Amino acid sequence: MVKTILGQVKEFQKDSLITPACMVLEVIMEMLIPLLMASIIDNGVEKGDMGYIYKTGAVMMLLAVFGLIAGMMGAKYGARAATGLGKNLRAAMFGNIQSFSFANIDKFSTAGLVTRLTTDVTNIQNAYQMILRMCVRAPISMVTAMAMAFIINAKLASIYLIAVILLGFCLFLIMGKAMRYFKEIFPKYDDLNASVQENVSAIRVVKAYVREEYENGKFTKASGNIYQMFTKAENILTWNAPLMQVAVYGCILAISWLGAKMIITNALTTGQLMSLLAYCMNILMSLMMLSMIFVMVTMSMASAERIAEVINEESSLSDPEHPILEVPDGRITFEHVDFSYSGALQEEPQTEGRELVLKDINLEIHAGETIGIIGGTGSAKSSLVSLISRLYDATAGSVSVGGINVKEYSMEELRNQVSVVLQKNVLFSGTILENLRWGDKNATKEDCIQVCKMACAHEFIEQLPNQYDTYIEQGGSNVSGGQKQRLCIARALLKKPKILILDDSTSAVDTATDSKIRQAFATEIPDTTKLIIAQRISSVQNADRIIVMDNGRVVDFGTHEELLRRSEIYRDVYESQTGGSGDFDQQGGGR
Repeated sequence: MVKTILGQVKEFQKDSLITPACMVLEVIMEMLIPLLMASIIDNGVEKGDMGYIYKTGAVMMLLAVFGLIAGMMGAKYGARAATGLGKNLRAAMFGNIQSFSFANIDKFSTAGLVTRLTTDVTNIQNAYQMILRMCVRAPISMVTAMAMAFIINAKLASIYLIAVILLGFCLFLIMGKAMRYFKEIFPKYDDLNASVQENVSAIRVVKAYVREEYENGKFTKASGNIYQMFTKAENILTWNAPLMQVAVYGCILAISWLGAKMIITNALTTGQLMSLLAYCMNILMSLMMLSMIFVMVTMSMASAERIAEVINEESSLSDPEHPILEVPDGRITFEHVDFSYSGALQEEPQTEGRELVLKDINLEIHAGETIGIIGGTGSAKSSLVSLISRLYDATAGSVSVGGINVKEYSMEELRNQVSVVLQKNVLFSGTILENLRWGDKNATKEDCIQVCKMACAHEFIEQLPNQYDTYIEQGGSNVSGGQKQRLCIARALLKKPKILILDDSTSAVDTATDSKIRQAFATEIPDTTKLIIAQRISSVQNADRIIVMDNGRVVDFGTHEELLRRSEIYRDVYESQTGGSGDFDQQGGGR
């Protein structure tokens, strides 16, 4: 974990080395000043030598200035190193997240990843800056002050040593109890972020159902949990200040009392007593700083573990050593394929003891065919097509594209040739053209217009005030569901794929527009293999062949006419839908 975090210091190593060096220089300056102060009192004030006072005072002033400059430089370089580490940690996490397979992403909640990229990184950043500055300054200051005190008078310095040992033991107990609460706090931030994210993304639903009060309650509960945990931790940490005050004033009283006696007996000078009192404050304040560092490090340890978990997470999918860089055609073959989400992160494809989502799938699809996929909710239609573009790997069996196992391809090349319009349509903030060019960043406006015409999106785009330069709000909130689906289809077509998968991607489109899109596919991209998942049989009845799925199995595969003759499930759904109602899930279509 520590190695992972420090590995992200990278180009800020120089700043990380300069900072503690400046802190050491600052401590040296501070430690010399009490000695000079004692010398002024003993050799200047008591002897009435004003020249000595001026000379020594000037040296003290110079040391103070050097110490101030060293402290400022330490603050500057420490801030650069800490913020640089934070920048690199965010970049490392975000970069690794981009390499995650769907199986990896399923391990982390969206809110959890946001917390790690924000709150957790901020904790590490603050802790790192404190370690570079205070964690170097405090121990050196304490040890140096202690050594100076023993040089002046070992007997009185022993009071400091005893106070430090007792205070250190008490602080250790306090920190140990507080650490338990800090480790529990940060997962609570995930719940808070999840509540905010869900509320904001679904604000229209919240208002439509007048659930503001309920959502406020959820947020208040999540926020209250964090408050309670922090309160418990802080209640323990409040003992730091009283203990420190007792130690400081106890040492001052003891040294003043014993020191006064020693001055009377000429065993100690007045200047030496003043130096010892100055070192007293240095020692005990250094210990206080160490306690603050311990609190910060304790808080950041939980954050460091969560960050390292994301950075060290390895994708469950990877390219072979010598990947194939060209997909010959759009043929698709499933051979005895089993799939389980619980086994998606396992290296060994063993199915025993796992709940299979897909069971013994065998399919042969020819290049250029239009294949419909019908099945009830939970029949694993989306799971089936996700194996083609290798969003997941089959748990058992093999999936081939163009006669080659998908695991032998470069994933980038495979996914460029297998274009997927997912069930949940997503548009990004930006213009319509910018969204379309996700399919091909080098596409011309004419290319974009052509695919929009195929997807029946050109008509409504032309009616917008800025047409193709119209700005799409976050999540596509300023376009309708059907418009969003058509833009996503156009974006997928722009890739000019050998396989096009539409995962229930025309559900929000009217029947006439759906028919136009299918007709455009047949005439404009005849060589592209098209897989269309749909709930409406009218959307797939003209397909070359139709897959009927139920409970993770292919129960039939044939043309519309063949299925009407031999598939009871298909025939019942067809008759119910053409009769004016009909829900696939109510017709024996799966779970």
